[in-house]
Amino acid sequence: MKASLLVKLLLVFPVILFADYIIMALLGCAGCLLGFGNGFFCGPYCLVGKAILLLSAVFFGYLIYPDFKHLFGRHRNA
Repeated sequence: MKASLLVKLLLVFPVILFADYIIMALLGCAGCLLGFGNGFFCGPYCLVGKAILLLSAVFFGYLIYPDFKHLFGRHRNA
């Protein structure tokens, strides 16, 4: 496997997931401090969390797509 793909899988992916975790923790703390109730945490908070994870997955896919294309693409030697 290419080194850049391994670096992205072993370093960039965990950093993206950790950033998502921090964003969701800050959003949850802010919601609690502002006095939002269970309706917030069962509704908009979950939707925002799903949107953040989806955007992170799309971003990570965008990062590794060229490596997979190069790794599994056709190689024409003639």
